[in-house]
Amino acid sequence: MITPIPIGVVGVGFQGRRHAQKLHALEKAELVAVVDTDADCLRSVTGELGVEGSLDHRDLVGRVSAAVVATPTSTHFDIARDLLRAGIHVLVEKPMAARIDEARKLVEIADRRGLVLQVGHLERFNPVIVAMAGYVTEPQFIESNRIAPFKPRGLDVSVVLDLMIHDIDLIHSFVRSPIAHVDAVGRSVFTDNTDVANARITFASGCVANVTSSRISLKTERTLRIFQPHTYLSGDLQQLTLAHFATKGNAPVAGPEDVQTEKTSFANVDALMEQARAFLRSVAGGPEPVASGRVALDTLETATEIISSCLASRSRRPHDTRRSANR
Repeated sequence: MITPIPIGVVGVGFQGRRHAQKLHALEKAELVAVVDTDADCLRSVTGELGVEGSLDHRDLVGRVSAAVVATPTSTHFDIARDLLRAGIHVLVEKPMAARIDEARKLVEIADRRGLVLQVGHLERFNPVIVAMAGYVTEPQFIESNRIAPFKPRGLDVSVVLDLMIHDIDLIHSFVRSPIAHVDAVGRSVFTDNTDVANARITFASGCVANVTSSRISLKTERTLRIFQPHTYLSGDLQQLTLAHFATKGNAPVAGPEDVQTEKTSFANVDALMEQARAFLRSVAGGPEPVASGRVALDTLETATEIISSCLASRSRRPHDTRRSANR
């Protein structure tokens, strides 16, 4: 007989509501309560799911063993810290915290208390990424594009923490090498934060990643391309397709006939549900999350370095190279 894990969700806006719906549907979870400071939002979710509601996350203490934090980034640290200190396992939406020192503190508390701290890097559960991992051995160049139409969500942080952080996490998972250098540019367009950014990340292994993110596009695109000796991978994380190109043996390529091509389409996967299942398995004593707090800390450190480089690029002014008409 399955003993469900008592769990709560803090923050039931757009994403948090989805978390609550998934957990409510899982046999291994008992959704005890949801929390939100917006009374109307709270009333809507409690009415839909038939669970208790609270305006204060501290009301979960003593009632749940685990919790999901899906509030604005600026509140992640305070809420996750309170829950971890109370002995509650935490799945927190990305980014884990707004600042590196806050993220380090959360990891420290979780480690000291022996608790699961998982971060919501949802792309880890994308079937394209899972398949890609089986091919990547020695990445030399990576190119990612993540662009989306403007939406009134996640605007309290830059596009680096809103969108690009997904790809930073994936790139770290594939390269597994220290970073040697980061150079980035970014510009604000619709908000006071950076809305479009490009970063060039050079790793100690020699691998270079070119990463672009925008939240002011007319279309949605999530693509990842990886080049390594004798192999080229092209993944579409939205259309769920993967193209694998590989040389036939080690001889020089003289033409298309010397390259074998394998193209795969994947069935749609409920990544949020898979993430919830993985979290529950870890809480029940299973394997450590693939996007643990410590892993996510490396990702956040890289994202912070990119943000700093973006801000520096905005303050720099190009030299005026225009020639006077009188010369």
